[in-house]
Amino acid sequence: MIDYELFCKIKSLKNQGLSGAQIAGELDLDPRTVYRWLEVKQFYKRKSSPRKSKLDPFKDDICRMLETHPLSATQVYQRVNEMGFDGSYTIVKEYVRAIRPRRTPAFLKLSFAPGECAQVDWGSFGSINAGGTHRRLSFFVMVLCYSRMMYVEFTVSQTMEHFLACHQNSFNFFGGIPGKIMVDNLKSAVLKRIVGKAPVFNPKYLDFANHSGFTIAPCNPRKGNEKGRVENGVGYVKKNFLTGLDIPDFCAINTAARNWLESIANIRIHGETKKKPIELFQEEKTQLHPLPPHPYDSANITRVKASSQFRITLETNRYSVPAEYAGANLTLKAYPERICIYSGEKLIARHNRSYDRNRDFEDPDHPKELLAQRKKAKNRKILMRFLTLSPKASDYYRELESRRMNVGHHLRQIVALSEIYGTDDVARAIEDAFTFHAFSCEYIANILEQRNRIIPEPGALHLTRSEDLLNLTIEQPDLSIYNTNTRKEPL
Repeated sequence: MIDYELFCKIKSLKNQGLSGAQIAGELDLDPRTVYRWLEVKQFYKRKSSPRKSKLDPFKDDICRMLETHPLSATQVYQRVNEMGFDGSYTIVKEYVRAIRPRRTPAFLKLSFAPGECAQVDWGSFGSINAGGTHRRLSFFVMVLCYSRMMYVEFTVSQTMEHFLACHQNSFNFFGGIPGKIMVDNLKSAVLKRIVGKAPVFNPKYLDFANHSGFTIAPCNPRKGNEKGRVENGVGYVKKNFLTGLDIPDFCAINTAARNWLESIANIRIHGETKKKPIELFQEEKTQLHPLPPHPYDSANITRVKASSQFRITLETNRYSVPAEYAGANLTLKAYPERICIYSGEKLIARHNRSYDRNRDFEDPDHPKELLAQRKKAKNRKILMRFLTLSPKASDYYRELESRRMNVGHHLRQIVALSEIYGTDDVARAIEDAFTFHAFSCEYIANILEQRNRIIPEPGALHLTRSEDLLNLTIEQPDLSIYNTNTRKEPL
């Protein structure tokens, strides 16, 4: 049996003047096959007779079984085995599937009034660079059900503080709050679902809803179709924005997402409404509830203990607190972009939150108190060392203080001189300094230097050439100058 393409080649070669034998040689076919198809004006497929199956004697019985009871393929296979079928389970399964096709579930189409409802969900898309490490890339999507206006924000975490902060940012983006928000059964929103009972909401999310003025509308378990608008929105973000996008670092992606919302997502012709979301939003935004006067504190609050190195740890990163709080029990408030550390009601430290790993962040002001304490201890140690140099050391110290000098500097220098010249020499220099009323480290150093300078004793004068002194020639002085009358005439 030849196919349609080969049939066309046979007809084409015949039109070119080739004989049937030449066409058979050209196409490597049997000449009888070529002659038979040359006589045919139109291509047709040969009808093949169906192959017999071991299941044929049992097919009527299987139909009756399925009409009576919704049996599975395994149950049907067990029953036909009892009736004498010796074939494989695969044949039975394929036949059951063919005569009982899978039913497509039907769903009601939900309609919403302007400002009535919004739907939220998380999406994930691989990983992304965050500092020197990789983090899972997540994105939060909120869609207004009436206008299909969309908000997208990317994060590297799906914790409660990120969940609430994304809500607040989306409300600010829309300029208002819808009457209710439909959520999936994620733990940030719904803690427990018991059949026949009301869902148990996460207390933090319920408090946020009461503060913001919306009600929580959780979907039924395994009923993702109830929030199909945001499900489609998550898929749209992945296909239209993320696929093929080169993202070098996390810090750049939210800016790119905001540009995408304004230039593509919210100005496209929506496939369901056949209108632009931004146009329908002009009607919907007037029905949104106003924003609360004060934003909700979305921080995740935990109790932490500072280490002996005055650090607290969050997600493998270490953040400093003032040194005086080492070992203290503190309160940590973690926001998506910052962390705040409190001692009671007092804010003692604030850091930008890092999503890198195993990093250490120290505020330059935090170790100052510890360094000051160490400096005081060092100065105290130097003072005690100075006082042991001489019985008059304490008096010398008071003289230095009375002159309002930098006492610490002079004490350190004098103690250092004791290590060079020895304790006894310095003690004597201090006593001599009282005699000269010389009170500074420079005077002490000068006294020590003078006493330790080695000056050779002068020797006898030896004249090796006596004629140098005995045979001296001295010219006679000119006394004529005294004979000149220098007396002035009287006036």
